[in-house]
Amino acid sequence: MAKNYRPVVQETPQSSAAIRGRGASWSPANRFEKLHIDQNDFDAVDVDPGTEERPRRATQYFQDGTKSVITRNNSPDVGFETSLNPYRGCEHGCIYCYARPTHEYLGFSAGLDFESKIMVKTNAPELLRAELESPRWNPQTLVMSGVTDPYQPIERKLCIARGCLEVLAKFRNPVAIITKNRLVTRDIDLLCGLSAHNAVAVNVSVTSLDSNLQRVLEPRTSSPQARLDAIRQLRSAGIPTGVMVAPIIPGLTDHEVPGILEACAKAGAQFAAYTIVRLPWAVAPLFEHWLEEHFPDRKEKVIGRIRDLRGKRLNNSQWHTRMTGEGIFAEHIASMFAVSCRRNQMCARPKLSSASFQRQTTQLGLFG
Repeated sequence: MAKNYRPVVQETPQSSAAIRGRGASWSPANRFEKLHIDQNDFDAVDVDPGTEERPRRATQYFQDGTKSVITRNNSPDVGFETSLNPYRGCEHGCIYCYARPTHEYLGFSAGLDFESKIMVKTNAPELLRAELESPRWNPQTLVMSGVTDPYQPIERKLCIARGCLEVLAKFRNPVAIITKNRLVTRDIDLLCGLSAHNAVAVNVSVTSLDSNLQRVLEPRTSSPQARLDAIRQLRSAGIPTGVMVAPIIPGLTDHEVPGILEACAKAGAQFAAYTIVRLPWAVAPLFEHWLEEHFPDRKEKVIGRIRDLRGKRLNNSQWHTRMTGEGIFAEHIASMFAVSCRRNQMCARPKLSSASFQRQTTQLGLFG
């Protein structure tokens, strides 16, 4: 008779320590799976923590067999309807990433699996071309990526995001890019072509100007100075470029907002936006444990501020407040952000145009 396994509820890791180059140091249980083994648990892998180092987690890449690459959403507070993600999972390893729980739909963990088991859509450019060629496609702005970064490290080798940009440039379909990686400057040639048709905007995400904090908060992203350099290069090429101060982490990075906006404005950023940290599902215990590992002295303050912003909870998914929070601290952050934008003469995000959209094939008339 089959044995009935009870779900494993693992709120915190039994034994773990920070892993160099990784945001997460453990793999919380997948909420959809009944049986869970954390491969970084000493008991599971039979390692004596007193005499041996924990096994290092190498990044693995898997073929994604998706049949379409344009994702649609009807969320009223994200600012776009369609997006394109060349990868699922993200090696950047940002500990706070709200997308981590999406890996659980694949049977993986939101922890180490999210940043070390990457699904790769190698045929994304071909799928994108077919979808844009379809008469069902209504030309509109596509966001790259909206979930995981299109310019994560493996993109340097695979060039899938670049392949998608080549398709978008041929169709002149507008695209808005969000990235934490200077690698976006590799594609300035394609971005310039789109810019000529008012069909591109790049948002460089800057969470902190403190490189020591960045290395543990977002371990495999470009350094703050490299991101400022990316803004300078993009603006020098005439490409509309702004900054996403995202996410703002109260008690940890909120005091940096004026400095980030000033530095980005000096680098050439024209517009700015922000979001407050979100901790859905497994991200909450992952983030709490990360604070214990790296900033134990600030943990209670940070968690307390997040609860104040989220109605006494660690996460609140309510529309229209989930991005900005609510309460006195949320009002303070919003006011500080607005004042800093005015001081640095930053405007609202540009509205992109699909007026130049063109399909690559022409429909023959009834008689040729």
